[in-house]
Amino acid sequence: MLDRGAFVRPIAHRGLHNAKAGVIENSMPAFSAAIAKGYGIELDLRPAADGTPMVFHDLKLSRLIDAKGLITDYAAKDLAKLSYKADPAARLITFVELLEHVGGRVAILAEIKSEWDPPAAAFLKGIAKLANAYKGPLALMSFDPVVMAAIKPLAPKVPRGIVSGIYQGAGWWLDTLDAERAERLSHLIESGPATPDFFAYNVKDLPTLVTRFIREGLRIPLFTWTVRTAKDLATARKYADAPIFEAIEP
Repeated sequence: MLDRGAFVRPIAHRGLHNAKAGVIENSMPAFSAAIAKGYGIELDLRPAADGTPMVFHDLKLSRLIDAKGLITDYAAKDLAKLSYKADPAARLITFVELLEHVGGRVAILAEIKSEWDPPAAAFLKGIAKLANAYKGPLALMSFDPVVMAAIKPLAPKVPRGIVSGIYQGAGWWLDTLDAERAERLSHLIESGPATPDFFAYNVKDLPTLVTRFIREGLRIPLFTWTVRTAKDLATARKYADAPIFEAIEP
């Protein structure tokens, strides 16, 4: 079960980053900035070639890192040598490094990234091992309900969540998912096997009947992402329990 007292508060999306100021998303400086203000932290997990959980959003490295190829092409020891284009002093970090740095000071929402392939066993086992041992407030979530159903027996006491929204338009994997599955995912129909403790839904799509039922009927915590404007924040305050934010502070 999700501890509302620990988690229901503003959550900094990929840390409290600011690219113009050289504070890069999912980097240690961004997480330190969030901790300094008492915000929770949202972050992304991708596997290195050896399955090591790395804190990074993209599958491809090149948007942020001066390197070619996919994050899954590199072993963790080689990824540790890479730094960010906009801040050469900041390097790509592992999940264990992030957990050691936070040390229970603020809540962590860790999104397990998925390309809608079968979950990588070594990657999920690595995440679960760290999550089970961590002493602070930590929850795991993913867009892919199959991933969360797979993590359930590996880390049964760690809160689980489903990330979603209305699967329409750019960025919603419509070249990968057929229309029927996109509809099921939009309305959380595949969530059952994961038995989620919370949900995180796109702020641009709130409110929906299913999110209102989850929050008002079932009393399951609902986060909303990514809150970037005053209008988004107003929507979050009315239809969700806490914002996952960037570019604007609640």
